[in-house]
Amino acid sequence: MSKTLVAYFSASGVTAKTAKLLADAAGADLYEIKAEPLYTKADLDWRDKTSRSTLEMNDPMSRPAIAKPCANLAAYDTVFVGFPIWWYIAPRIIETFLESYDFTGKTIIPFATSGGSGLGNTEKVLKKCCPKAVWKPGKLLNGATKASVAAWLKEL
Repeated sequence: MSKTLVAYFSASGVTAKTAKLLADAAGADLYEIKAEPLYTKADLDWRDKTSRSTLEMNDPMSRPAIAKPCANLAAYDTVFVGFPIWWYIAPRIIETFLESYDFTGKTIIPFATSGGSGLGNTEKVLKKCCPKAVWKPGKLLNGATKASVAAWLKEL
C-alpha cells in the first residue's frame, strides 16, 4: 500500500492551512519543516537587505538548518512538498529538506502559496536537489479550499 506524506514549510501560517487541507484530502501524514532557529518577524522582512531571509535567498548555497528531521521518510512513496514562494522560488530550507534524504524512486509533488508571484523557476531549482525522484508538476494553491484541493488530487 502506498504511503503519502505532506511535508511543508510555513512562515506565516498560510501554507500550513493549505498543507492541512491537502493531507486531509489525500489521507496523508503531515510533517512541518521548521527552521532552527525559528524565523522572527525581523528575519522575514524582505525589504531589509540584511534580514535573514534576504541573505539566505541571495545565497544559492545557503541551507538553513531544520529543527527536527522527518522521522521515517523512507516509509513514504509520495511526498507533497509545500512552501511559500520567496523571491520567485522556494525558500532555501526546502533545498535543505530535499537534500537531507534519499528520494530515489519516490514521487515528489510541489505545491506553493504566494502573495503575488507564480512558481517561477522553483521546479527547476528543486529538481536539482533530487534528480532521481519522480517529479510531478507543481501547483500554486492560493486560497485553497477543500473542493479545489480535491479537484487537483483528481488531476494527478
